[in-house]
Amino acid sequence: MSENLTIEPVIGLIGGSGLYDIDGLEDKEWRRVETPWGEPSDALLFGRLNGVKCVFLPRHGRGHPIPPSDLNFRANIDALKRSGVTDIVSLSAVGSLREDLPPGRFVLVDQFIDRSFAREKAFSGADAWRMSGWQILFRHAWEM
Repeated sequence: MSENLTIEPVIGLIGGSGLYDIDGLEDKEWRRVETPWGEPSDALLFGRLNGVKCVFLPRHGRGHPIPPSDLNFRANIDALKRSGVTDIVSLSAVGSLREDLPPGRFVLVDQFIDRSFAREKAFSGADAWRMSGWQILFRHAWEM
């Protein structure tokens, strides 16, 4: 007889510029997490949002001391993984040059241009891994 094993989701939230805390997060606790990739952008904020376990990381650090090209994305992702995160939602505040996309609109991008430079682009350096991750994301996003 086999058992149905259910893994409780732990949602990782990566905040963009100006997002340094999560309203409504209960049982808040900031914790430092060590990684083999170095220091993540900041300590991680653990808690529950509507009963769901969440781990929040301010992408640029609280107060925005880290510029985009200096972000240690490997340490950030690894710290979330070591914290038990099963799924990640990354939020960004960006502008638009289109009148039909005014401030306050929620958008899923289908193209992404990384303007950061002088840093690695993936954990392994293999572009195929990065592309397959994007393809999986968009396949599931469009099915929703």
